[in-house]
Amino acid sequence: MDADTDTSCQSNSMAKVYKKSSRNGLIALYLGKRDFVDHVDNVDVVDGVIKIDPSDLAGRSVWVSLTCAFRYGREDLDVIGLSFRKDIWFKHLQVYPPTSEPKPDNTHVQNALLRKTGDDGHPFIFVLPTNLPCSVTLQPGPGDAGKACGVDFEVKAYIAIEADNPDEQIDKKDTARLVIRKIQFAPDKLGAGPKANINKQFIMSEKPIQLEASTEKELYYHGDPIPISVKINNESNKVVKKVKISIEQTTDVVLYSADKYTKVVLCEEFGDQVDPASTLEKEYRVTPLLANNIEKRGLALDGKLKDEDTNLASSTIIRAGMDKEILGILVSYTIKATAVVSGGGILGSLTSSDVTVEIPLVLMYPKPADLTSYWNSFPLQNRLEDHQSGETDPRRNTETDFPRIKSRHKQSTCSTS
Repeated sequence: MDADTDTSCQSNSMAKVYKKSSRNGLIALYLGKRDFVDHVDNVDVVDGVIKIDPSDLAGRSVWVSLTCAFRYGREDLDVIGLSFRKDIWFKHLQVYPPTSEPKPDNTHVQNALLRKTGDDGHPFIFVLPTNLPCSVTLQPGPGDAGKACGVDFEVKAYIAIEADNPDEQIDKKDTARLVIRKIQFAPDKLGAGPKANINKQFIMSEKPIQLEASTEKELYYHGDPIPISVKINNESNKVVKKVKISIEQTTDVVLYSADKYTKVVLCEEFGDQVDPASTLEKEYRVTPLLANNIEKRGLALDGKLKDEDTNLASSTIIRAGMDKEILGILVSYTIKATAVVSGGGILGSLTSSDVTVEIPLVLMYPKPADLTSYWNSFPLQNRLEDHQSGETDPRRNTETDFPRIKSRHKQSTCSTS
């Protein structure tokens, strides 16, 4: 089977077991899922099983590692001796031969996998700390090649004499790896929606324009329309020509510098005119989608697994007292409501200035009702995805192959006048 080919046999799209075999067939890495949820105060354990054929290990051991890494530069520059990636967190365990160290009880998924793998199966568990970042990918541009920048997690099984000896050369055929994602769902308790207003005074006008924008909730789900209430009280002698609604994504790269990037992910205009001494009160419904931003380089996306769709990155939820720097990338959103004002008069645009107000937006996925009972309802033998291992050093090369997303949609735009 080709190293980059995925196949699956499943009874339901949400019920899979993921398997990655080494090229020599001596080890196979099994995971029950590839999305692990950060509940803010704790994180799902990364539990799996390695099936081992000990007949040709030649005195070597089998290890498994989990790495959280941040790539922040172009992959092709690595060849000149520069490294644009940083291991944020790394841990390894010896799986075979078994050690005398105490082991946690097997999870339900591990017990099911062990029934599948038999006596050759060996379980492992990683407990992730709560201060690690979630998986984020920075969208490459249309002409970019290689691996995307961002934060990723990788589970790797490998055969070696020692776990982390840089002088030991690990044969590519002795490795098996799977990329996983650390994700967050929307919190159970949601606060009231934000509201903001502004009074804007104009030259040659005695009275101002008052603009207010608000949302009913502080958090909305990916793909759902966002209703934005806009109120305009035009007491000036200006004419509001139209209303513009935009949503900006701000990506704050805090791990290695103070870089901050802002991308407009939605911009829509509405031809509602507000004459002098008039008012407007209206709700505008907009939906920010990745499909309309598919070619924007550097846009933050939820961590992408190969051959799977993703979406705009979810807002980062920070636990109180957490060190922001270790999070690597912080993502936030802002809604901007703008009253576009005409110039008019002899001075024209010199006396004109748009009126804009900003409110924060939290964009996330809803928490599933009960993934555990849903998962347990499907038989293991009907949930198997098997593909061969990629070629990489299992101990240090943790970059993930994120293929460039091909554009099938036009980028949304809006004018400023």
